[in-house]
Amino acid sequence: MRNLESAKREGVLTPAEAAERVAVLQRAIERVIKGKSEAVRLALVTLLAGGHLLVEDVPGVGKTTLAQALAHALDCVFQRIQFTSDLLPSDVIGLSVYNERAGEFEFKQGPIFANVVLADEINRTTPKTQSALLEAMGEGHVTVEGVTYPLRAPFMVVATQNPIEHHGTYPLPESQVDRFMLRLRVGYPAFEVEKEILRDRERGDPLEALRPVMSGDDVMDLRRSVQTVSVDDELVDYLMRVVTATRDSEVLDLGVSPRGTLALFRAAQALAVTEGRDYCVPDDIKRLILPVFAHRLVVNSRFSSSFHRRSEEAESALLEIMKTVSVPI
Repeated sequence: MRNLESAKREGVLTPAEAAERVAVLQRAIERVIKGKSEAVRLALVTLLAGGHLLVEDVPGVGKTTLAQALAHALDCVFQRIQFTSDLLPSDVIGLSVYNERAGEFEFKQGPIFANVVLADEINRTTPKTQSALLEAMGEGHVTVEGVTYPLRAPFMVVATQNPIEHHGTYPLPESQVDRFMLRLRVGYPAFEVEKEILRDRERGDPLEALRPVMSGDDVMDLRRSVQTVSVDDELVDYLMRVVTATRDSEVLDLGVSPRGTLALFRAAQALAVTEGRDYCVPDDIKRLILPVFAHRLVVNSRFSSSFHRRSEEAESALLEIMKTVSVPI
């Protein structure tokens, strides 16, 4: 384990301090998103790990509300982009406008220049506009007419999408999907939880009452804490055996990429931080394999009964792979 006195000298939060800050943030978000503790926790893992989040589910279950609650709980710049079929890349990134007084072109920033960007219904826009996010998500900056502009830190994209079988949607290309660290589904609330949601909204929207409980600097402190979490070699070997199995599987045309491997490694470190540890355990890896890996896999058409069910079939294939790989004790 990392020496706590050394951590203090380096300005890194202790495990207990980091876990308490995360708990405050989670409690704030769960005042709005009720009965979905695991979804909220995974969203926070993505934030702490410096990744981007894809929330996929049917309309009306709280995908957008989850993203908004996360943004409202942070004292950061938030922008929402409603993706539609006529949205242009310049509507996301920005464009150069000629300034007659100065006699030169000036770059007008688009909504991507924020700390938390909600890409709402990302699969309702064309692939050309979807690709406008690639550089921003992968490298933390955008390039317009040969000039590179850095984005704010922390920076996180939270994208929502409806299942692909819904009309008017465009499948995200593999290169885009691979840039999302984690995919989660919110799901329908339980009976009693939905009743509580109805009662809560009798007197207004709880999202409007949500106030920031964490600053951007706090997020960066937590991200530095994530990087100090130790991961035993046996856990790394376990992770790599799962990755290799996805690449060797005859059921899959596309296995996990090196970016995906790194995403799981960093997400496991972040999960440990949320639970007050400065080291990872096997359950950290197991708990994250599906949400981090499943959306990156492409099922071979010979083993797929329907294009629209490939997401479910990829998860099934991954579960079968997990059964064949021994877990460290």
